[in-house]
Amino acid sequence: MIKFLHTRIRVSNPEESIAFYEKVGFELGEQKTSPQGNQLAFLHLPGNEHFLELTYSPDYEVNVPEDLMHTCVGVPDIIEYCEKLENDGIEIWPSGWKEKFTSGERKMAFIDDPDGYEVEILEVS
Repeated sequence: MIKFLHTRIRVSNPEESIAFYEKVGFELGEQKTSPQGNQLAFLHLPGNEHFLELTYSPDYEVNVPEDLMHTCVGVPDIIEYCEKLENDGIEIWPSGWKEKFTSGERKMAFIDDPDGYEVEILEVS
């Protein structure tokens, strides 16, 4: 069986990105330097096998075009989760997300990481 192991994204400030993803719920695993000299940090969500690999190269300028890609996390209670993120200083979009959730619309929101990568949030049972 083939397994999907990790996704790599380039970041401009590893410490800031790690702190952001820890607020989202990721846990920091291994950190190391690659043979090419890149700083690598592997993060995972408890209970998941797939890792998010953050890669930092001092000579690489990170410029994430809008809507290039996104990751997605599923949570059991999106209102509770988004309120926690807001309390941690993370902006949820679209604006008015809480009112939309109470009106019966699909419960989906987004946040942006420090470099502009989107993280979709879905309520899952």
